Amino acid sequence: MKTEMSGQDRVLVVRFSAMGDVIMSLFAVSALRKAYPDLKISIATKRRFAMFYREIPDVDILTLDEKGSLKSLFRLISFAAKSGVTCVADIHNSLRSRIVRVCLWFTGAKTAVFHKNRRKRESIKGKGLDIPPFRHNVLKFCDVFARLGFPVPDPVRTRQRRPLPEVFGKKSGRWAGYAPFASKDMKIYPESRSRELIALMSREYDRVFLFSGPGKELDFVREMEGMYDNVTGVFGKTDIWGELALMTHLDAIVTMDSSAMHLASIAGTPLVSVWGATHPAAGFMGYGYDIGRNCIQLDLGCRPCSIYGEGKCRYGSPRCFEGISPEMIMDKVRSVEEPAQRSR
Repeated sequence: MKTEMSGQDRVLVVRFSAMGDVIMSLFAVSALRKAYPDLKISIATKRRFAMFYREIPDVDILTLDEKGSLKSLFRLISFAAKSGVTCVADIHNSLRSRIVRVCLWFTGAKTAVFHKNRRKRESIKGKGLDIPPFRHNVLKFCDVFARLGFPVPDPVRTRQRRPLPEVFGKKSGRWAGYAPFASKDMKIYPESRSRELIALMSREYDRVFLFSGPGKELDFVREMEGMYDNVTGVFGKTDIWGELALMTHLDAIVTMDSSAMHLASIAGTPLVSVWGATHPAAGFMGYGYDIGRNCIQLDLGCRPCSIYGEGKCRYGSPRCFEGISPEMIMDKVRSVEEPAQRSR
């Protein structure tokens, strides 16, 4: 049931980082906007993530500089207070978001916070595959809104094709994507295996698009472009919205536990995510996907050894990835791809 709004309510949603979590928050904030079209909504995030919220109508963006300096933080707090914020939805629960929350509480704003359940997550280490999934972070973000008096229906993942950027040409045949990188080494499939997987994908699909960042990641992608005529790197050819639009036209995509996985969930693309040190049951799976259907992972007594991908493998080499062959991934990709596309 929707709450009675005073007509003056303004909710400040605080999520400064990281990219994957910011992308996940789009589902929750979009649901809030749809449920309460007259509610005033402000978003507090880092400057480089502000663009993600631009497609949500009628939201104000308050930005923190990339260093998260105190000067920038208190400027944001001052602006939020002057704008008449009445509720603070802290869906980050970091040191800086807590400062925002507490300062605005002193101005009379109602506050609610996202609970990370660190102890509970730590307890799943070494449990293998036999882990009941935690409540997804997207739904926990929505729970924060509910505690402020703004309950929303569970967001629904949809697939809506966007105009394909001209740089990629007109679609013909079957297209696949591969995002072989992540923010932490413990979440990255070994490079030698990635090379084998790209070779298999290039034979299976008419075009294969590689998603990456700059630097060494881009060097790897350019090497693959040189080896296979139908492999195309995406970085530098378009912006994040072009990447999202391209994903809506892919017949399948393979990712790590990464921001690319969450971007694919916004696009609604058939997905296979490959998991090593981390575990999808911890609440970080791409929203709207099924762990059994869309994940590939091994049942090892040392998994998961990490919640966020930090640390190093105790065995020196990641057995959790080495036991996942490129052929296993391709079999999984075929199982998630829409039958109508595979028959073409």
